[in-house]
Amino acid sequence: MICGDLKMTKKIIKVGSRDSQLALWQTKYAIEQLKKEFIDYEFEIIDLKTKGDKILDVSLSKIGDKGLFTNELEAMMLSGEVDMAVHSLKDMPTTLPEELGLTCFLTRYDHRDALLTKHPGGIMELPEGAIVGTSSLRRRSQLLAMRPDLEVRDLRGNVNTRLRKYHEGEFDAVVLAVAGLERLGFHDEINERLDDNIFIPAVGQGALVIESRNDREDLLEKFKKINDDITYRCVMAERQFMCALEGGCQVPMGAYAVIEEGQMKIHGFVGAVDGSKILRAEIVGASDDYMKIGQALAEKLLTIGARELLDEVRN
Repeated sequence: MICGDLKMTKKIIKVGSRDSQLALWQTKYAIEQLKKEFIDYEFEIIDLKTKGDKILDVSLSKIGDKGLFTNELEAMMLSGEVDMAVHSLKDMPTTLPEELGLTCFLTRYDHRDALLTKHPGGIMELPEGAIVGTSSLRRRSQLLAMRPDLEVRDLRGNVNTRLRKYHEGEFDAVVLAVAGLERLGFHDEINERLDDNIFIPAVGQGALVIESRNDREDLLEKFKKINDDITYRCVMAERQFMCALEGGCQVPMGAYAVIEEGQMKIHGFVGAVDGSKILRAEIVGASDDYMKIGQALAEKLLTIGARELLDEVRN
């Protein structure tokens, strides 16, 4: 009896991704991490443009959709077109479809913002009235709080598009996330990595997360072995802070948490769009209480006027 070769057919996992160079880099990076546990699987990337990728002539805060960069990918998961999606956590709204969850958090990269400028020095050394590009109300608020004389203009598009506009001379400086720049190899473009105690980053900045259906036990068991617990606790505290203040890209706010020797420290801010008022607070507590710590930070800011400030911004 002659037996032919029996080849095991590997299961295919379809991964949803935005189609920008950065998003695809991040998705491929996430897949490399997943392969450590998903040994008998192959991965296929399904990419697309989201609403946030298509609308580039309106600032993010004016579009007003909380799922600008995620809705289309979530629809694909719900329909079964893809098994999971890789996201920049800072793009994720605090409310998800009931059937979906953030099911695996990869180790966080650099969370800071970066200043790119042709002028020597950092933010404080920019010439008077310098034009600075950013699409973020959070960055706008903090820039103007530090330097009220700056002219902050909207800058939309992917990393490559923003860099092109900067190099063409439309801006004296731009502010982008360190993580995105370095993941694409643009280390040398950075003049200053902004101090996170002064220039507080976006909630979840620098972290990648996998979203999937909550009923995919075949995926969830393996995700548990890859999930980075420190990253998870820190970003969940930050997201609880944002949720308690009903925040998002429509309001200037940020938070960043760290864990050292079992203690979590989280600091956050809420600001006026024009930087005329900035409220800051910090909370320290046991890292096991990460959700309570995020909530406590929000409540601390509310006691010093955050509600009134946020109402002014929204109105």
